[in-house]
Amino acid sequence: MFRRTFWFSTGVAAGVWATTKVNRKLRQLTPESLAASAANKAIEAGHRLKDRAVGFALDVRHNMAEREAELGEALGLNAPIDPQLPGVRRYPAIENSNKTKTYVIDRTTYSYNRNEDH
Repeated sequence: MFRRTFWFSTGVAAGVWATTKVNRKLRQLTPESLAASAANKAIEAGHRLKDRAVGFALDVRHNMAEREAELGEALGLNAPIDPQLPGVRRYPAIENSNKTKTYVIDRTTYSYNRNEDH
């Protein structure tokens, strides 16, 4: 009698356990649950990618600064300037566009400034 009660209880427990497992898996496989899981994984992947990109950018900036320092030393850009030499000449890459240009058309003078409000 105890043997039958033991095996009956064991069967009931196994049935409850299996039913619980199957119901959990079915809830995980619903479209809403799958969509939420995919969205969470995509967000996590985006965060990991962003962290790697930021780390890469910092490494690039650090190595760029080191290389610029090496080139500056190799070219003597950081060397002290001899006071007998003329100063450094700097030429503008673009001319000052704020200057007003004057045009003469049919003996009438027109001034033109492209930065002027119209």
